[in-house]
Amino acid sequence: MTARRSALIFIIATVVIDMLGIGLIFPILPVLVQELSGADLSQSALIYGLISSSFALMQFIFSPFLGALSDKYGRRPVLLISLGGLAVDYMIIALAPNLWWLIAGRLVAGVFSATVTTANAYIADITPREGRAAAFGLLGAAFGIGFTIGPLIGGVLGAIDLQYPFFLASALAFANMVFGYFMLPESLPKEKRATISFAKTNPFGALWRVGRYTSLIVLLTALFLTGIAQQGLQNIWVLWTDARFDWGVAEAGYSLAWVGVCMAFVQGYLVRIVVPMFGERRVLYVGYGISTLAFVYLPFISHSWLIYPAILVHIIGWGCAGPCLTAIMSQNVPDNEQGLLQGTLGSINSVAMIIGPIFATQIFAFSTGAAPYFPNPGTYYWFGAALFVLTLAIIWLDSLRRPRRQAP
Repeated sequence: MTARRSALIFIIATVVIDMLGIGLIFPILPVLVQELSGADLSQSALIYGLISSSFALMQFIFSPFLGALSDKYGRRPVLLISLGGLAVDYMIIALAPNLWWLIAGRLVAGVFSATVTTANAYIADITPREGRAAAFGLLGAAFGIGFTIGPLIGGVLGAIDLQYPFFLASALAFANMVFGYFMLPESLPKEKRATISFAKTNPFGALWRVGRYTSLIVLLTALFLTGIAQQGLQNIWVLWTDARFDWGVAEAGYSLAWVGVCMAFVQGYLVRIVVPMFGERRVLYVGYGISTLAFVYLPFISHSWLIYPAILVHIIGWGCAGPCLTAIMSQNVPDNEQGLLQGTLGSINSVAMIIGPIFATQIFAFSTGAAPYFPNPGTYYWFGAALFVLTLAIIWLDSLRRPRRQAP
């Protein structure tokens, strides 16, 4: 096996393990929080939302920091240390005796899971410019594989024992670290290494640069609002299916794995058909409209099997609209600022990942319990639908104003 091939396998495995760890926690964490806290469903939802947001906050803070460390000390040590940290952390979470250990474990997992920037940098180091698109495509596939397998493993093993999925994730991270120690060469020569500065490690830097793109403010707002809606959907999914259909971790895991399958179909196949046929703006409008209808419909579902076609419908809308939104923004930015734009988009998504879980779990808590403010545990989905409607409205109004601004 050549050094480059073994390195590529290692990087792909690292991304799969990162996403597997994130994916397997979805069907398990709400149940684990309820078990360790002793709280009822609505109270544990609030705790769960805070834990999920804290995990995203750690990723937001440490992702640029780990990237800067890899620029100074090399990619290899950062990746190996991160995998070792995840191996230990998953073991700590599996053996957590109380809620505070679980919270600490998730915070640490957020730090060590922030390795995507380093993995991308390694791929860029070892791949010629003309081959980077294909290599990054493999990383995208690794994301999909990890997120599809993760909930499935979490659901199946978690139904037997909530500790088993974490033991498996710990073993995988440790095995990949050992493989990397013996097989992974350093990709960044010492003469190309950079110094660390506050500007490089500051996670808010990309957000401050939003002001550079005044013509894209509406589209960036759309990304933020729909990101909050989607993150909320993901983070109350297990809570809602438990309250509505009495699903356990196995059933929740199956449905989340189906999400991964639908995303692979939509973004890997369907997008390439509908966008050339109808154009990006039409697909954007129709896609967000479809997702709005799916959000409105979810609280009315009376039979659990209807969840699966509802997931497919939502993913068709969301999965087609998201790439179109990114493409439209990228077309309005010079070639020499594409990296800057992508960093800005990543930061906006990270903030949505922090806000979305708290927003959704608060509404869920108010919709359940002994005296709910809202009578339906799926009330959040109507709030999510409202965010999509608001998004469609501001995009449409902006499109009406643009011709007038550009007219002589």
